[in-house]
Amino acid sequence: MDNVRVALDWTPNTNHTGFYVAAELGYYADNGLNVTLLTPEQDDYLITPAKKLELGQADVALAPFESVISLNTKATPLRVVAIAALLREDISAIVALSTNTIKRPKELDGRIYASYKARYEDAIVKQMISNDGGRGDLTITYPDKLGIWNTLLTGSADATWIFDNWEGVEAEAQGIGLTKFRLADYGIPYGYSPVLFTTREQIDTNADTYRRFLSATQKGFLYAASNVPESVALLAPHVPERDRTAIDLVKSQAYTAAYYGDETNWGQMDAGRVREFVDWLRQHGLETQSLDITSLFTNELL
Repeated sequence: MDNVRVALDWTPNTNHTGFYVAAELGYYADNGLNVTLLTPEQDDYLITPAKKLELGQADVALAPFESVISLNTKATPLRVVAIAALLREDISAIVALSTNTIKRPKELDGRIYASYKARYEDAIVKQMISNDGGRGDLTITYPDKLGIWNTLLTGSADATWIFDNWEGVEAEAQGIGLTKFRLADYGIPYGYSPVLFTTREQIDTNADTYRRFLSATQKGFLYAASNVPESVALLAPHVPERDRTAIDLVKSQAYTAAYYGDETNWGQMDAGRVREFVDWLRQHGLETQSLDITSLFTNELL
């Protein structure tokens, strides 16, 4: 058995269903793999998935594509490569409570935004406000990552970034109205989120292991798409108790399944879409380095 450690981007949730399905139904074992899923509550998100990869604590990390760009362009670059996108479209959004007076991004001027402290995040949100005619004048706070959603609910923040298929489903189930702003609606061609990535060195050394890992993972996600109740039953024991109570996991899974793709395109990334996001970052001064788009991702392991 080959060992593969996967650093997840959040506590177990619907975006991760395929991993747990592949583990529970033996798809990884069938491919000669012993897969360990590392979740951030194990250290209260002290170390990010990307950092775990960099430190050699993980073999694969899960994060937005912007993390891949950031790692390749930081002062001491880490040559990482995205190897699969979990979702075909961006289903995240910047949100405010509908009970608030905020109805457009420009009305976030002077408000409090709870940030995950990703390298480009704050500038992206400010640019969204500017694109809507505002000044991009935000007060940024950096709460504990696992508590960010709660800052919105308690009123200590006016807006934050969510996944529609998770916090969005929770809000709907609890009758919490949200005003949502999707980046694409305000001229921001956001990249794939989330993506699996690893180092170029690992790919060059262990390509076959990663191919088997992705093959089994794809099988897990496609099973989840076609077998919603059964896959939720496999995921649920791993989901924190608070989330199992607050979120309709079946509804969340049914919503997400439409974005997985199929046998022909699961995990695939489009060069044009990657280039558009990188170009946007450069045009707005968020990234200054010239990048070879083909070095940032590969579909060859799928």
